[in-house]
Amino acid sequence: QVQLVESGGGLVQAGGSLRLSCAASGSGFTINTMGWYRQAPGKQRELVAIVSRGGETNYANSVKGRFTISRDNAKNTVYLEMNSLKPEDTAVYYCNGNVLSAYGWTTSWGQGTQVTVSS
Repeated sequence: QVQLVESGGGLVQAGGSLRLSCAASGSGFTINTMGWYRQAPGKQRELVAIVSRGGETNYANSVKGRFTISRDNAKNTVYLEMNSLKPEDTAVYYCNGNVLSAYGWTTSWGQGTQVTVSS
C-alpha cells in the first residue's frame, strides 16, 4: 500500500510563510493527481490546490496568488508553498493522491499536519 506522509506544518505569524511537503512511500505505484486539502475546526474539509502529473495546477480562490503547489514525480512528493498567511488559513492540512497500483485506482490521504497562523 501507498502511504502519504506530510511535514512542514507549524505556528507562524500572519504575513509569514510555510512550506508543506508530502512524500509517498511504497513500491509499484504511480500517482496521478496530487493535492492539498484543509479542514478548520467545525468546518468541512476543502480543496486548497491540486496538481496533475503533468504539472497543471488548480487553486481555491481563497489561496490564489498566495499559495503555490508543485511536485517532484521522481520523488513522489508534492509541496505547498504558502505565503502571506492569514489567520483564516489555520487548519489541518491533508495531502491527497490518486494512486494506480496492483489494487487498481485508489485515493490515499496523509495523516494531516497542523498549520496555525496567529494574528
